[in-house]
Amino acid sequence: MNTALNAARRTEELAALAAGEVVDVLVVGGGVTGAGIALDAAARGLSVALLEAHDLAFGTSRWSSKLVHGGLRYLAKGDVALAHESAVERGILMTSTAPHLSRPLPQLIPLQSRVSRGNAAFIATGLRAGDALRRAARTPSALLPPPRRVSAPEALALAPGLRSSDLRGGLLSFDGQLTDDARLVVALARTAAGLGAKIITRAPVTALTGTSAEVRDGERLVEVRARTVINATGVWAGKLVPSVRLRPSLGTHLVVSAEAVGLGGAALTVPIPGARSRFVLLLPQQDGLVYLGLTDEPFDGDIPDEPVAPESDVDFLLDVASSVLARPLTKADVLGSYAGLRPLLDAPGRSADLSRKHAVLTSPEGVLTIVGGKLTTYRRMAEDAVDAAAEKGNLTTGRSRTRRLPLVGAAPRTTLSTVDAPARLVAKYGTEAEQVAAIDPTPLAPDLPITAGEVEWAVRVEGAMDADDVLHRRTRIGLVATHLETVQPKVTALVTNTRESRSRTV
Repeated sequence: MNTALNAARRTEELAALAAGEVVDVLVVGGGVTGAGIALDAAARGLSVALLEAHDLAFGTSRWSSKLVHGGLRYLAKGDVALAHESAVERGILMTSTAPHLSRPLPQLIPLQSRVSRGNAAFIATGLRAGDALRRAARTPSALLPPPRRVSAPEALALAPGLRSSDLRGGLLSFDGQLTDDARLVVALARTAAGLGAKIITRAPVTALTGTSAEVRDGERLVEVRARTVINATGVWAGKLVPSVRLRPSLGTHLVVSAEAVGLGGAALTVPIPGARSRFVLLLPQQDGLVYLGLTDEPFDGDIPDEPVAPESDVDFLLDVASSVLARPLTKADVLGSYAGLRPLLDAPGRSADLSRKHAVLTSPEGVLTIVGGKLTTYRRMAEDAVDAAAEKGNLTTGRSRTRRLPLVGAAPRTTLSTVDAPARLVAKYGTEAEQVAAIDPTPLAPDLPITAGEVEWAVRVEGAMDADDVLHRRTRIGLVATHLETVQPKVTALVTNTRESRSRTV
């Protein structure tokens, strides 16, 4: 099973499509949903091609909070079915499909003077309801322990940066966290490729019908034919299928250092003043950074390739986070920022209140489009999309197999603990960490543990075509401007040398 993605494979597989090969399922869009659909279809024995205009995880899929949510927010809105679906999918990802890319994340709600005892009791009830979802989804408590009240000293031990003067304790719960959302997409695409799917990046689609796509490859136009076509381009879906109506919402995150915030391994969940069930999150990462988010604001106008965090969002996030900290955060603490657009179905009401349910729509031209949803439920979204494609195209196939299909690098946590490689690499590459560690362990810079071997692996195996793919998606070096400036020339040289050496051996 060859799961490697690289320039040579892309050229060969695009040539086969251009020569007239007809696939069962053509997927347009290389985010988490599109890659999930490619995997689901390939795992059922269908022939599959995926076309992505830029790079894997180029769009919304790399701009998430990196959380695998258990659905508590949806339960608070009375949507029990969606909440249960989220909890089930969280359990599948953390125990079966991607244990190597996920970990339990302790989340602390500090109880200070701005959180009344009545509101604290209300939040605690919600956390217990969330734990009931976890039990219903059969996710073991050894992985995600039940919530509990902690004392003020315990809260400070978890988050030393908290303001202690009015701290009376905290509420501790657990959710899932991804090592990185873009790495999940790459793992999905590689696993699909190992089952025969053709994963073609740098292939913008200029026109779409129910059985074909017109694709630009450099200076030429290529027709790709299929028995069914699925549009999984997220917030860009309406550009290819005008009948699709979306109401995108913008979510902003800031990047700060864990030292500036005073965080260890636990996240902080900060109640928004004046709101009963809305929070801002301070999410620690394994590289010493913290992601501070998340906003949920309506977005109007043309959809950009890379959204920019508005200053109003920056101010809001800093203000709310500072309300619980001993040292308030300022713009000088912001090392970087990112923003993503959610592809929400158009409906009346505020964007923050729109449903996160997904839907599979059929256009007059016969194109299937999947919209809505969220990262946590990508697998279920993919399953529903392939079911719809099989029905529409009269494709002979069985039920989805992805519930128990491990992604590349996946293994039980007990096995991962025995992999002979640095823990940082195991968290990114799972059982493949030993291979990555053996290439070239030289760090790119003294204050960056990412190695030259990781760059080479990204080009040879993970489909990175240029330095930007490595800097912004195979790694997240690009989130911090000073890091990007330091290593960009070295990464560019490594990518060039790796591609040239590979072309000489192919």
